Amino acid sequence: MSDHPATEDWREEYAYTLGAQAYIYAFPLVYLSKLRYDWTNVSDSSFFASLNHFHHKRVLSNHINYTSGGSPNQDTLYSWGWLDLRQGPVVLTHPEMGNRYFTFEIADMFSDNFAYVGKRTTGGAAGAFAILSPGWDGELPSDILGSFQSPTRFALVFGRTLVKDEKDVAAVNALQDGYHMIPLALWGQSDPQVPEGRDVFKPYDSAHDPLADWKTINSAWSENPLPKDRDTELVRLFGEIGIGPDFTAESVDALPEPTRQGLARAAATTRPMLDAMIATGAYKAKLLNGWMYPPRTFGRAGLHGDFVVRASGQCLGGIISNDAEEAVYLPAFNDVGGDPLVGGRRYAIRFGADELPPVDQFWSITMYGRDHNFVPNDTMRYSIGDRTPDLAKAADGSLSIYIQPNPPTDPAERANWLPSPRQGSFHLVLRTYGPKQPIIDQVWVPPAVTPA
Repeated sequence: MSDHPATEDWREEYAYTLGAQAYIYAFPLVYLSKLRYDWTNVSDSSFFASLNHFHHKRVLSNHINYTSGGSPNQDTLYSWGWLDLRQGPVVLTHPEMGNRYFTFEIADMFSDNFAYVGKRTTGGAAGAFAILSPGWDGELPSDILGSFQSPTRFALVFGRTLVKDEKDVAAVNALQDGYHMIPLALWGQSDPQVPEGRDVFKPYDSAHDPLADWKTINSAWSENPLPKDRDTELVRLFGEIGIGPDFTAESVDALPEPTRQGLARAAATTRPMLDAMIATGAYKAKLLNGWMYPPRTFGRAGLHGDFVVRASGQCLGGIISNDAEEAVYLPAFNDVGGDPLVGGRRYAIRFGADELPPVDQFWSITMYGRDHNFVPNDTMRYSIGDRTPDLAKAADGSLSIYIQPNPPTDPAERANWLPSPRQGSFHLVLRTYGPKQPIIDQVWVPPAVTPA
C-alpha cells in the first residue's frame, strides 16, 4: 500500500495543479483589468482618462512630484490610453514630429505587443493609423496610412516622447496635444468629438473572495478572446476546470466545491510566486558585469509560449514591456564583486572610448532608491546619459560616471556625478533606446559598477 495519504477528492488537487498554470497564463487579464478600471473610473489614479482618450504626463518627474514607485524615467514624457474596439476600429493620430524620438507601443489585454507607431517603425511625418477590431476586414479611408489588427477588443497604448530638459517640456506638450484616438465611425469629421466612455467592469475583490481573480479572468477572457488558433490546447485544458473564454464569473461559483477549493489555493499561492520573481529581478535574465538583460522574449512573451515571463517581468513588472528592437532596459543591483549597491559608498562606471552603449537613439543611467523612486538630492539630478550637458571625457575618449552622495571635488568629475543616497540600498537602470544589434543580441557587455 502507498504511504501517501489519499486526498479527499482528486478534483481539488487537479484544480490546484492545473489552476496554477492557468493563473500564470491568464494573470495579465487580472492585472490589466484592474488598471483599466482604475485608469478610467478612479479620478486620482496615475493615468486617469476615459476610453479612447489619452492621459498625458505634462512635466518631468522628480523626487518631489512623483513618489509612486515604478522606476520613472527622465528621458520621455508618457502618454497612456485604453483603446475600446468593441464598436469598431480606432484611428491613432500624431502631428509632424520631425526628427524627435517618439513611440506608441500597443499591446493586447494579455500584455503582448502587437504594434508600434513611431520614429523607428512609421517615421516622423504626421500620420493616422487604424487599430482594427478583432476580425474586422472593411475598407479604410485613403488618408489612413496603415493599420494593425488587435487580437483583443481592448488594447493599451503607451506613448513616449523624448524630452531634452525642462526648457523642452512646452514643445513636447504641444505635440501631445496632437495625439488622438478617434473611432473610425467619426473619422473625416472636421472636429470629431470622441465621447467619454468608462463602461468597463470592476474586477472582483480578492480581499473578500478567494475566487475573485478567477471571476475577473473569466469576465475579461470572454470579453477578450484570443484568435481561435492561439494556444488552443491550453485553452481546452483550462476549460476542464471552468476557466477560459467560454465561461463567466457566475460559472465559477457553480463549480463543484472541490474544484473551487483547488482554484482558491492556486490563486493564493501563485500570485505571491509572481511577486517573488519580480523581487529577485533575475528570472530568465542574463547577468553581465552585474547588469541584467531582460529575457529575450520580453514584449511578446506570450507569442513565444513564455507565459511565466509574460506574467512576471513583462506584465507585473512593467504593465507592458518594450520589444528589444525599440528599447532595452538593464538594471544593476550589485557591484563588480556581487555586493549590493548601498548608500554612503563611492562607485564609478568607466566606459572606454569604444564601449559606450551602441544605440541609434539615446541612452541614460538612472538612480533609484529601494522604493523604486528617484533618490532625493539638492541638484535634482537623477540620471546621466548621452544628452547630459557638459559631460567630461578623458583624453583617451573614455567616460567615467561617479556615483556618490557628495559631489566630487574635481570640477570635471562633478559634471559626471550621479548623486546616490547616504544610506540604504539603491539600484541603477541603463536604458537604451533604438539599441543596435549587439544589445538586441545581448552580446554587448556594459562596464561594471566598481567601488571607488
